Amino acid sequence: MTIRALLAATALSLAAFPAVAEFALDSRYTDADGDMVADIPTDPSQLVDPATLIFAYTPVEDPAVYAEAWADFITHMENVTGKKVQFFPIDSNAAQIEAMRAGRLHISGFNTGSNPLAIACAGFRPFAMMAAADGSYGYEMEIITYPGSGIEKIEDIKGRTLAFSSETSNSGYKAPSALLKANYGMEAGTDYTAAFSGKHDNSVLGVANKDYDAAAVANSVMIRMIDRGAVNTDQIVSIYKSETFPTTGYGVAHNLTPELQEKIKEGFFSFPWEGSSLAKEFSKSGEEKFIPITFKDNWTVVREIDAAMGVSYACQ
Repeated sequence: MTIRALLAATALSLAAFPAVAEFALDSRYTDADGDMVADIPTDPSQLVDPATLIFAYTPVEDPAVYAEAWADFITHMENVTGKKVQFFPIDSNAAQIEAMRAGRLHISGFNTGSNPLAIACAGFRPFAMMAAADGSYGYEMEIITYPGSGIEKIEDIKGRTLAFSSETSNSGYKAPSALLKANYGMEAGTDYTAAFSGKHDNSVLGVANKDYDAAAVANSVMIRMIDRGAVNTDQIVSIYKSETFPTTGYGVAHNLTPELQEKIKEGFFSFPWEGSSLAKEFSKSGEEKFIPITFKDNWTVVREIDAAMGVSYACQ
């Protein structure tokens, strides 16, 4: 069953429940141009031009690895913007969204599933995504287990523990939950025990170390972990692989000055990948450049999954 077919099936199964609101921005933001992201304020008093720009990558198991991976990019961004740029390690999707909402985070990469909530609640304006040299992009959701677990197919998860990363994650929670419910009639708490590891890295390590019977993960993260020796291929068995999803969306806080937002965009799209610390890490999953994206177009399937799952974008 394709992603859209399972979404339709899941939507039918949820038909008896009250409908949730369609995607909409929090009341503090406006969207006059209809592009589904917050407009840049027209009142100069609402704009900010910080001396130091804070940059965060999506939460990972070992932030030190990614501080090093992003080092060349940060130097390049400092040269383009003329500002100091500081890498800020994030430990959860919720903390990342709250940091931008509170004005403490200016440039960020939000994972696939967190993009809608970051846009709705924190004024995130995504404009870029990593891609291969030919412009292709994305990753797949895989459900993995360990050799000898007794799990050879999805039905075997019944009665066992399945690890998710976090409830805001597309591949780490929403897509696999929709898949298990629509295709197999399996629900957490009834047919299997759900555990939340907090991050894809933790889920992969948890399966490799036999702490979890199985896990739903973004395979781009798993591929990079295998490549740098964090886990070995003989510790992992994949029992399901989805269609391709868009990957991490990169962008800025809506209230940076228009001139600064353009400089930051320039920093992304002019970044010299070849031989860089970023290439060393992300070439492991086939990514070699930044390409322009729009939330309205590139995140359609993610919003459809959210709708099928009954996700609310109400801000806390």
